[in-house]
Parts: sequence; structure tokens; C-alpha cells
Amino acid sequence: MRKKVDPRAYSRTVMDGVQQAPARAMLRAVGFSESDFERPQIGVASAWANVTPCNMHLQELAREAATAVDGAGGKSVLFNTITVSDGISMGTPGMRYSLVSREIIADSIEAVAGAAGFDGLVAVGGCDKNMPGAAMAIARLNRPAVFVYGGTIRPGVQRRDIVSVFEAVGARAAGRLSAAGLLEIERTAIPGPGSCGGMYTANTMASAIEALGLSLPGSSAQEAVGEAKRSDCRRAGEAVVRLVRTGLKPRDILTRRAFENAITVVIALGGSTNAVLHLLAIAHAAGVRLKLEDFTRLGRRVPVLADLKPSGRYLMSELVAIGGIQPLMRMLLEAGLLHGECLTVTGNTLRKNLQNTPMYMSGQDIVRPLSNPLKADSHLVILYGNLAPEGAVAKLTGQEGDQFEGRARVFDGEERATKAILDGRIRAGDVVVIRYEGPKGGPGMREMLSPTSAIMGRGLGKEVALITDGRFSGGSHGFVVGHIAPEAAVGGPVGLLQSGDRVRIDARRRELSVELSPAELKRRRSAWRPPRAYARHGVLAKYARLVGSAAQGAVTEPIQARRRNS
Repeated sequence: MRKKVDPRAYSRTVMDGVQQAPARAMLRAVGFSESDFERPQIGVASAWANVTPCNMHLQELAREAATAVDGAGGKSVLFNTITVSDGISMGTPGMRYSLVSREIIADSIEAVAGAAGFDGLVAVGGCDKNMPGAAMAIARLNRPAVFVYGGTIRPGVQRRDIVSVFEAVGARAAGRLSAAGLLEIERTAIPGPGSCGGMYTANTMASAIEALGLSLPGSSAQEAVGEAKRSDCRRAGEAVVRLVRTGLKPRDILTRRAFENAITVVIALGGSTNAVLHLLAIAHAAGVRLKLEDFTRLGRRVPVLADLKPSGRYLMSELVAIGGIQPLMRMLLEAGLLHGECLTVTGNTLRKNLQNTPMYMSGQDIVRPLSNPLKADSHLVILYGNLAPEGAVAKLTGQEGDQFEGRARVFDGEERATKAILDGRIRAGDVVVIRYEGPKGGPGMREMLSPTSAIMGRGLGKEVALITDGRFSGGSHGFVVGHIAPEAAVGGPVGLLQSGDRVRIDARRRELSVELSPAELKRRRSAWRPPRAYARHGVLAKYARLVGSAAQGAVTEPIQARRRNS
């Protein structure tokens, strides 16, 4: 017998009965009619802001979703959450707020939806942390919900994007680009709304969330501007009302197998290392057991198929033009690499969603066939060793080689390292070590796009490695290792390194190590003292007190919370 569903399970508490007359009075003032109180209440969370092109158009998209909610028999309530622009704050102290904003977004959506008694939720996000932040809130609330991606930006002149500008800075420092050339790239790289154009963190996480089943098919692979994205928003508004009436909730969708699907799609796309951090955090919010080892296990059998920037040739808009990620997912499903029985926000299984998906046109070379992958196994390599007892995350596409050994050049903080690179003080064979940039030490685990782009811009991409307890933008590429745990600020071994130490990165053995004896490491540890905290008050200090290890997703809730294996 089918369980009876109350489509107003939460809003009744807020709106019904004599005692709730004050609440209804407040809502009448914002436009509620008498009949609106009888409808399921659907919150539409928009990450609109004019601080970044990634989000500048989201209010229009949120209104499309809200109108569709109303037309489907719900009552929409539009509200906003924040965003932080990684591309603008990159390389500055402001970047410390980026990962912190993921928690603020999750907390704010949860707080508004919980306080208002929404029966369902549509979340519309654009920049990097909007996606995992919204997904974490959806998982915590466990009320019917759909996530809508704001869409990718169109290419700039000569297929430029934001990474073109970062790498141009390094080329200018090396004398390989004129000041006029840099200015011309700066002026033409970002043509309008949308998230950064390669398979960087925003497009990676949008794809991962679609693979999880929290977005409608196709949502992750659409341009920000155009009827396809507006239609996606309208369909999301209609879908959430159906979910409220059928009672399908996020934790029915967010199973362990759904997370395995997301990891598989991220690998096949050659996605950002940030997906590791964010999927761990979303799984934690959903009560699902997910560990770094799961990325290794799946990575042994899933190949890299998409030739997308930053390490590949193509932009997201070019993948959109040939059909997006749905044909790729069908290819993976038919090869037995996806779990087709997983439910999605359509109310159907992933297999049913994909059954009529047309395959890619012949002659395209953006997505390779399984018989001819770019890399036979994952580019996301989890490393352990005496420098990373809890793990570290490398993004190695195969172009960089499998091993790198060199002398450490140690920098406490990103700015010093970037200056040394731009000044020409980093040489072939160096391993740039940037530490005290972890979740607690930064605080906020800044992304190292500025130094990695400077290395590339100076033409050292194949000759210099970089390791850090911070993280990387999805636009970073080269021989880079991040998320080193434990981080330096809590006494991790990366905090014991000295310039001149021999560091070895071995992707085949999955090892990150320094040529030091246990006795020498013990001696250095006994002499180590924690540095003065960067932030003594405010949100950064609060975050530093609460945040956990990058190896567990850098979450601010206790990691011992109850988990489920489903």
C-alpha cells in the first residue's frame, strides 16, 4: 500500500491554525493570497549577486523557477544566499573566504528553509561553492528539492577564458607577452554571464550533482544565456512540486551508489580536484559513508574520456554543443560503470532517464570512446606517505608523467611563493611547497591558481612541481598535489619541511614522501611550534575553530555524526 504523502508537511506548522494568524499576517504583506496558504510552500534559493559574472543572471533564472512553481500548484517564495568570486579573490587574502562561503551558503539555505517551513526547495547556483553549499543544505533538510545550475559562460575572443588571463600574467612576468598583449587578453576573456568555461570546479560540480540525481537531465551542460537554461529552470519548478506530492526526498536519491556515479562522471570528465573535497562534504551532510579510498577504488576502473580544459583542448560550451554529459553518462552506463537503478529528481531511475539519450555525433573528438581513452584510469590520484599520512589529492592527466623528484622550495603562504615564481627564483627541478594554507591554517584552504598559472606562464609546467595543504582551482594543471593532510597548522609533516629536502611524488605507487628518516622527522616535530593564527575574530576565526581535515571534506560539523551505508 502506497504511503500517504502530506504535501504541506512543514508549512502547516507555520501557517495553519488560529495561533498562526500573526505568521499569515506577515505573509499577506509580501503578497500571499488566501489560496496561497493552502498550497505547498516552495523556497527558491538564488545565489544572485553582481559580484561575479558567474551569478549576475541568477535572479532572472530563479524567477523563471518561481513562476513555474506557482503554475504547478505550489506557492513560491524567493530568497537569496551569498556568493564569493574565486576568480576575483584568487591570490589575495579574500580567497580565504571562498571555502568558508560553502558553509555559509549551506547554513543560510538550511536556516531560511527550516524557519519558513518550506515543503520543498529549488536552489539556483553559479560560482564554485554555490553547488556544494546548496547540495549540503538539501541533504541536511531532506525535503524534496531540485538544484539548478546557472550555466557555463560562452568563450571569449580566441576561445579565451579566465585561466587564459591568469596564465598571461605568468607569460608577462617571463617577458613572453607585452603589456598591451596582457591588457587585450584581460579585456576579451570574459564576454558575459556564466561560470568559468572549462571543466573547472563550477562545471565539475554541476556535472557531479546531475550525476547524483539532484538536477534534471541536462542541467549541468547548458550555456548561462539562452532558452535552454530558462526552460531548465521552469522544468525544475514543476519538478519540485511533483516531488513534494510524491514524497521523494533527497536522501532517497543521495545513496552511496549515487555518490559512486558522481565520482565516475567526474573522472570521465577530467574534473576538478575540488570534487573530492565537496563530494565528501555532501556525503557527510547526507549521512553516507564516503572516503578518499573510494576515489582510488573507482579510479582504477574509470578512464578519463573528455578532452576538456585546463589540461585538454576544449571548453564546456563546446561539450554543450555536441550534447553535454548525458551521452557520456549513457556510454558509462552501458559499460557497467554507472548504477542505473539510482533514483533522480525526475522521479525515475538514472537508467530510464538515459534510455532515449542520443549518442554523440560521429567525428567529434571532445569525448573519446571507452576503447580509446585519454587516460586508462583516473586523473584524481590519492597519495599517502610520510608527507601525507591522512592523504593528499593530485590531478595528474598523464601529460605530466607519473613521477617527480626534486628539491623543496618552502614557502609559508601563497603570496611568497607566487612572488618567487614571478621573480624567476624557481628553477627546473624545484618542488614548490606552499603550507599553512589548509582549512585551519589559511584559514579557508585557498586555491593556488595564481602560483600554478605563474608556473605555466613562465614555461615551467613540465619542470616544476607544486605541493600544498591548500587546494587548487579547477583551472590549475601541471604536476600539482593539494589537500595534504594533516595540514601544517595542526603539526602535519608538511610543516616540518625545509628548503633543500628531497621530495618525491610517485603516482604509480600513490606516494608523497620526503627523504628524511623517522628520527629526523621526530626531531623536527619536537622543535615545531604552531604559528600565530591569521584570524583572531570574525567568521574566519570561527571557521578555523570548527573545521575538520581536508581528508574528510573540510566540514564544520562533527565528523562522528551518524552515517548510513545505503
